[in-house]
This record gives sequence, structure tokens and C-alpha cells, in this order.
Amino acid sequence: MDFRLNDEQRALQQAARKFAQAELPALARELEEASEPLPYAWVKRYAEMGFLGINLPEAYGGQGMSHFDAVLVLEEFAKISGAVAAPIFESCFGPTLAIQRYASEALRRRVLPAVCAGEMIVAVSMSEPNAGSALTDLKTRGAIDGDQVVLSGQKRWCSGAGHAEGYLVYCRLSDAPGAAGIGAVFVDRQTTGLSFGKREKLMGFRSTHHCDIFLDQVRVPASQIVVPAGGFKQLMQAFDLERCGNTTMSLGLAQSAFDDITRYIRERIAFGRPLADFQAVQLKIADMAMKLDASRLLLYRAVVNAADGLPSAGESSIAKCFANEIVRAVCIDAMQLMGGYGYSTEYDMERRVRDSFGWGFAGGAIDIQKINIAGAVLGRRIDQRRS
Repeated sequence: MDFRLNDEQRALQQAARKFAQAELPALARELEEASEPLPYAWVKRYAEMGFLGINLPEAYGGQGMSHFDAVLVLEEFAKISGAVAAPIFESCFGPTLAIQRYASEALRRRVLPAVCAGEMIVAVSMSEPNAGSALTDLKTRGAIDGDQVVLSGQKRWCSGAGHAEGYLVYCRLSDAPGAAGIGAVFVDRQTTGLSFGKREKLMGFRSTHHCDIFLDQVRVPASQIVVPAGGFKQLMQAFDLERCGNTTMSLGLAQSAFDDITRYIRERIAFGRPLADFQAVQLKIADMAMKLDASRLLLYRAVVNAADGLPSAGESSIAKCFANEIVRAVCIDAMQLMGGYGYSTEYDMERRVRDSFGWGFAGGAIDIQKINIAGAVLGRRIDQRRS
């Protein structure tokens, strides 16, 4: 088992790092202050640089590389901010992977090249007002009417709602109860009957649009059914890879906090010497370093073991859960070491602390991941309705 990057991987990582660090910090701050997502002009620039669809097949406009390669690139952008990393996340680990694996060839040919060209961002629309962690409680329905699907319902907590050009909508496609009736349909933003509610104001993630989605007799071709009723397990398997994207976003955020604080403690003088000379500070830095290394290794295990498909639910949940917990701890400790400077909006640390809490809710809450982990350890699905 070789933990070293090969020459091609190092070159890819360095290219992403050079671009992200040179081009994006000021832009990230502007987006944060304006509470706006990355403009499509920048998304297209990412495409020109080859940073979108890294792990999608070349036949659909992707780079034809591995999930691991995509992780290496995504982390470098996530170190700057979640806002500038979001299009890479969505193109490599979001609903595009479900479309690539399960959609009709015609839908793949329409959507995936547009994503890789920076012309389309696709968001996943799963949660509802009364169906979040208990996703099988969702009530949005898709009624088959000849060669069309008619969608009716309300979705919530969709990252990118109103900004993304397409949505993978989880819904009930049959009257079968629970998971058995659930599938997913692709819906274009401009479809008649699709509308968006008031934008949510969140503690963090200020550059990402979140709002309710209303589907009022939305008609789409039946060919846009990505997963039919009864395919909930397939959707969750694809979502296991999304967890690896969430893990990478958490890790990149924590790593940027660590990088900043290690620079700060070398330069900041207290009692006549640098903060780095104090043993109490050294112990905190060592603790952060261990958490980051452990998180990165758990992530790498999940994506490398998924080289020929999708990661296991157990490995992806362990990686996500651990990263969601350590990003909060690392960012808070880094803020504490910076003192008042860390609490000031003039510096990035306070934004990191706010954003760090969001990743533990997005893509499945921390405690839900622990239930998944327990299920993997025990070798059985744990039903929260009966346990």
C-alpha cells in the first residue's frame, strides 16, 4: 500500500492549488460579502481549465480520471471557500454521478456534457418540510401520465436552489409505501410549474442559495426518470459518493484553518516570543495535525476502494462523520489561538467557523452517519422506526 502521490497526481494537485490560490481568494471574499454564488462565467473558466467532471467519462465531456483525482482537485478549491469549490463538488460528487450511472443515454448526453462545459449546475433535491433524515417519509409525487411525469410537492434545503440549471428530484413514483415507492426525476429550472420560495438566511454557507422548491403540476418527459420507483437503494448508493465530496469540503476547510494558524503562531509575538514557542500552543497544533491526517486517510480509503464503482456506505459514512466533527474542532481551536483577530470579520477564520457547522448537516447529519456506521459494523440495516 503506497500512500505517496504519483507524478501525474502531484501535477494535477499543484495545478489546482496554483490556480485556486492565485485567482480565487479575493473572489471568495466578494461572494461571501454579497451572499451570492459563483457566477457562471467563472464556472465556464473552471471547465476550460479541466476542473469540472474530473471523474466523469470522456465520452460525456469529463476528464475520465478517478474519484481520487477529483478529491485532490476539490480539496484545493475547498481550502479557499465552499463557494468557489461548489461547482467542482457538484460536477464530481453530486447528482451528476447518479445521472451518469442510472439515467437514459439521451439524458446523459444532454446533461453531462453541459455540466462539464460549465453551462449547467445540477443540484439534488431530496429533503422536504417533514422528510429530512427520515427521507422515506417524503411526499412529493410523480404521477405517470402517458409519456410524461407530473410532479407535485414541496422540497426544502436544496443547495443551489434557484441558481442551478437542473434538479434531481427525489419523489414518489408509485403508491408503494416507504422506500419502495421512491425514485428520482430530472427537472430543468425553466420547466413550467417549478418555482422557488424565499431564500434562507443561514449562519454559514452564505454564498449558496437555499430555498424551498415548489412543484405545481410540473410536467417532464418520462424519459427524464433517472431512477424508477423501487430504486431508492440505488440513489443511496450514489449518495455514498456524495458523502466523499462532503468529506473533502470539510477537510479542505479544516486544512485552510490549520495552514492559517500555523503561519499566525510563527509571526504573533506574546510575552516577547512567538506563540509557536509555547507548549500549550504546540499541543493544540499537534492535535489538529493528527485530526487532519486521520481525516484525509479515511477519505482516501473510501475513494480508492471505490475506484471501480461507488464507495461502501460504511467507509463513506466513517469518512464524512469524522471530517464533519474534526472541521468544527480544528476551526474553533484555530479561532481561539488567533484571539480577537479570529473573531473579526476582517479575517477568514470566523467565516470558516460558521461554515464548519454546515457540513455536519448537509448530506446527512452526523448522528445519522453514526447509525450507518453501526449498521455496517453489525451487518444489518437499522430501522429507526422500530429500534
